[in-house]
Amino acid sequence: MLRSLYSGISGLRSHQTMLDVTGNNIANVNTTAFKSSAVQFQDTLSQLVQGAGGPQAQTGGTNPAQIGLGVLVAGISTNFTQGAAQATGRPTDMMINGDGFFVTKVGGETVYTRAGSFDPDALGRLVGPGGAILQGWNAVNGVVQQGGALTDVTIPLKAVAPASATTTASVTGNLPSDAADGSQLVRDVSVYDANGTERKLTLTFTKTAAGWNVAGTDANGATANGALVFDKGVLTSGGSLAIGGITVDLSTSTGYAGMTTVAFKEQNGRAAGTLESFTLSKDGTIIGLFSNGDKQAVGRIALATFVNPGGLEKAGGSTYRATVNSGAAQVGGPGEDGLGNLQGGSLEMSNVDLSQEFTNLIVAQRGFQANARIITTSDEVLQELTNLKR
Repeated sequence: MLRSLYSGISGLRSHQTMLDVTGNNIANVNTTAFKSSAVQFQDTLSQLVQGAGGPQAQTGGTNPAQIGLGVLVAGISTNFTQGAAQATGRPTDMMINGDGFFVTKVGGETVYTRAGSFDPDALGRLVGPGGAILQGWNAVNGVVQQGGALTDVTIPLKAVAPASATTTASVTGNLPSDAADGSQLVRDVSVYDANGTERKLTLTFTKTAAGWNVAGTDANGATANGALVFDKGVLTSGGSLAIGGITVDLSTSTGYAGMTTVAFKEQNGRAAGTLESFTLSKDGTIIGLFSNGDKQAVGRIALATFVNPGGLEKAGGSTYRATVNSGAAQVGGPGEDGLGNLQGGSLEMSNVDLSQEFTNLIVAQRGFQANARIITTSDEVLQELTNLKR
């Protein structure tokens, strides 16, 4: 048979593969974090018709004569360039800005993905649409123990932030120096004991000729007294007051005329609180927001990178598995060791370029058509051969 016949067949097969790859790219144009693929062709072994000849004294050298035997698909490479961001507003949607893959587990197998659409399941674990469980490090008492074995990232929906006893409070603002002697100003604030029980702490400011006297009481019966002395509006004496184990800082108070702005600024105690919501920071830390105003880390998401991401094997469901040519996964926190940062409330879109893919369709179609013509022409030559014998 003619060599050209089989060359045409190899061309049909190769361009059919190109059509298959291009069609898959276009089909996944709206798939979250999909990475497009491209086909590389290579020629097959060539048949040597005449070997090379070396140059002689009276004769020049000759080049080898070879006839190619067709085309093969050398490989199908994956394009891991960054896709555009699509804002969703969902706190459990995450996008990787830069290199890296989410580490997930499904059926006991570790697989990797760029698709960051996760939701809590009935156990509070963050899982993808196919049930793959996101991996990372969970926090213990607000501290993430990074560096250990990866575990299922869990949002503790019934987590409780412990109560904290008030030990300090601060007062700021101005006490009017032009107030009448004997006039009083009363300010109070809620403070807490170690069990989170709330009580009132009250300060009573009384104007004197020398400045202001301050008397403190709390609901447990503790009392304290002091005097605030000002020189040209600046506090010179009486900067703190200790009431029942709580130190009240008055050092930033002022004593100018015409303003009454004195008030409690803050206190460091709180009641126990329950988890109400959470946010995601760029370094992958999940910050829990509690009903008592406390903020604590509840976990951190892990990312993985590979020496050769192109060596990963697609495992379906927008996931990949490691192979011998991808190298072992190098796991770390977002923003560390060349890993990208996380962006909450967004998803990575497909990186398929439709204009390029439609161009590839035309190229593949014309290539297929041209190789079909090779077969047709070869068939006509064979027909001529058979017609030699009538």
